[in-house]
Parts: sequence; C-alpha cells; structure tokens
Amino acid sequence: MNKNERFVVTINREVGSGGHTVAKKLAERLGVSLYDKVVITAMIEKYGLSVEEIERLKGRKNHWWSDFKFAMGIGSGFDKLSGGMSDGGVRDIDITDDMFLTEMKMLREFAEDESCVIAGRCAFFILRNHPNHLSVFIQASKDFRVDRVARKQGLTKKEAVKVVETVDKMRENYVKKYTNTSRYDTRNYDVVLSADGKTEDELVDIIMQYIESKV
Repeated sequence: MNKNERFVVTINREVGSGGHTVAKKLAERLGVSLYDKVVITAMIEKYGLSVEEIERLKGRKNHWWSDFKFAMGIGSGFDKLSGGMSDGGVRDIDITDDMFLTEMKMLREFAEDESCVIAGRCAFFILRNHPNHLSVFIQASKDFRVDRVARKQGLTKKEAVKVVETVDKMRENYVKKYTNTSRYDTRNYDVVLSADGKTEDELVDIIMQYIESKV
C-alpha cells in the first residue's frame, strides 16, 4: 500500500482483541477517516439510504458523496457518528440482505472518495480489488479476549465467555453468508497480528512500519 496515493486500510478483528481501538488509532495516525458499524448504520437508518437512493443521489450531482458527508459532519478525519464503538456485542450482526447491499455500495463509495480506514463490515472482501488496499486481521487468544471483554464491559468471566463465543459464531456466519469465505482464512489478509502481549499502540506501530516499508 502506498500512503502517498488514495488508499484504504481494512481492519477485521476478533471480538476482544482491541482491533477497533487499533483501527481508530491507525486512522488518527494516518490522518484519515474511520468508518465502522456506527457510522454506516446511522447513515442507513437516520438518512434512509439504500442502494437505490445512493444511485439516485449520485445521478444528480458529481460530488454528491463528498457533499453528503460534509453535511453530516463526517469524513476528512472527523466523524460525529462513530462515538467510540466497542469491539462488538451480541447484536453486532443484526443485518438484512438489503442492508448488506447498501453497506457494500457505501464502502466502495468511501474508498473511491478518500483515503480511509474501515473496521469490519466485510470490507476486507468487498474492497479486495481496490488498487491501493491494505487488509489487516487482528486476533488474540481466547483467554486474552475474555479478560478484555470482561474488563471493558464489566462482565463476569462466564458472561464474557458467552459474549466472545456468540459474537465469534455470528461474525463467522455473517462473513460466510456474504463472502463465501472464512474470516479466519489468512489468505484474505496482507497482515495478520496477534494482540497477545501487545498494546493497541504497539499494534499500530507494527502496521505503520509495514506501510512505511511499502512506500
């Protein structure tokens, strides 16, 4: 990936790995926008976006996407809608086929319009043919993830185990349904990192070192 040209970094992650925090910090380090479930869902639900509506708006004005994001206060390294999304909950994959198609269209518009970091949402697969795309997967041992989820969400270890196992299953089913591949297939990624024994900042450092080596 060449950071001196328009680029997109996609971050897929296991719940409890700290991957969403890594995505946020990486976007800040690169000076670009972060797009995640909160932003995308808000755009779909609050503003009634659909594939048909996107195409209708796109046909009316060449720069409609940039204007639309500006009016909403998102983009260019700043977004009002994200608000610090957690690493996931049991409802993380509450999505319909129509919503997925809209998300897919939106992700492609994001990547076409500006350099950005995208967390989750099957972006690793949707944008796999983007000419300047870095795909990252952040994983961790189950014990690490359970401890982190329990600490972050104020849960007992037993409750945290249930969250981790439930979200793991839901995310894998979601990816398989819409991409016909597994999120655990490392061939889908350029960089695969383990969060065990590392801080989020250290993980960002590793990704940045990889990016710098490609310039």
